[in-house]
Amino acid sequence: MSDNIEVFTLVLQSDPKQVVHVEKFLEKLNEAIHLNETQFNKLLVATTEAVNNGIIHGNKRNAQKKVTLTCQVNHETLIVSVQDEGVGVNPEKIPDPLAEENLLRENGRGVFLMRSLMEEIEFKKFPTGSAVVMKMKIE
Repeated sequence: MSDNIEVFTLVLQSDPKQVVHVEKFLEKLNEAIHLNETQFNKLLVATTEAVNNGIIHGNKRNAQKKVTLTCQVNHETLIVSVQDEGVGVNPEKIPDPLAEENLLRENGRGVFLMRSLMEEIEFKKFPTGSAVVMKMKIE
C-alpha cells in the first residue's frame, strides 16, 4: 500500500439493528488493508462498541439522527472515527468497570474495551455532535 490515504465511510441510522452493517463494512475494509485475525477482531469489537454508544447514548436511538463511521488508512495507521449527533461524553465521568461496585453492571464497559483494544482513543466535540477517534497501527 502506498502513502496515500484511503477513506472508507458508512452512515447508519440510529437504530441498534443497524450495528449488523459494521462487520460487513469492516470486512470490506480489511480486503484492502489485510489485518491479521487478532487485529481484525480488536478493530471489530472496538468499532462495534463505538457505533453502539453513538446510537444508544449519543443519538438516544433517534432514527432521524445518523452515526457516521469513517476509516482512514495509510501504510501504517488506521484511524477510525465514529461520529454521532449527541452532546458527547466526558471520559473522566465514565465509571471504572473494574471497580467492585460496577463488576455486575450490564453496561459501562464499551469505552474500557475501546481503550484496551486500540493504541489511542480520543473524544471530540463539534457543533453538530461528537466523535470518538481510535487509532490502530497496521502490522
